[in-house]
Amino acid sequence: MRSDVTRALVVVAHPDDVDFAAAGTVASWTAAGVAVAYCLVTSGDAGGFDDTPRSEMAGLREAEQRAAAAALGVTDLTFLRHPDGEVAPTLALRRDISRVVRRVRPQRVLTQSPEVFWERIAVSHPDHRATGEAALAAVYPDARNPFAHPELLADEGLEAWAVPETWLAGCPPERVNHVVDVGPTLDAKLAALRAHRSQTAHRDDLETLIPGLLARNGERFAHLAADGVRYVEAFQVVDTS
Repeated sequence: MRSDVTRALVVVAHPDDVDFAAAGTVASWTAAGVAVAYCLVTSGDAGGFDDTPRSEMAGLREAEQRAAAAALGVTDLTFLRHPDGEVAPTLALRRDISRVVRRVRPQRVLTQSPEVFWERIAVSHPDHRATGEAALAAVYPDARNPFAHPELLADEGLEAWAVPETWLAGCPPERVNHVVDVGPTLDAKLAALRAHRSQTAHRDDLETLIPGLLARNGERFAHLAADGVRYVEAFQVVDTS
């Protein structure tokens, strides 16, 4: 893993995706002084488990995501507001993500795997896979190519930027090549998830569900973790330099 990272960008489909997949990792980055920014492709307007009017859901979920991000030390959030449930890896989405990459200029991008995780299909929501595919295309080749989406440079002054390292969350287990010890940041992860009240308030098992999933990761990928590490978040790290 790179040791010179000062800026990281997280690109996910929905509010709460980053917190279920990687909040412990993000908390460890911000604690180490890394400036983390979020790019949310949708505002989660198709989510929720109560009678909140659809017209209010997007605004509610954006507010929840801002609160969850604040719990981890993240204040730079961009909402692209593509329709929830209709995400596709179009050139338009690649351009929108490239815009954020060029603005943030991260040395690391964390996004969602474009592959299917057959063991837990919910991890591989179509929006997640489409977001991962578009984000990877934005990382390579779009954001680094000054001739891709030329309006970003000509009209907005956003110069090309190459991202050296990309982390994929929710990848198939056989792709995992790196884990992060999130035992020290487990409380921060749970606080971030609780902030998504429209998604988690109906669950009374969050305090056992999340540690249980992270502990199973710790057992499964113990060969990648230091001795004594119990709770881990797992990723496929790709060299995109």
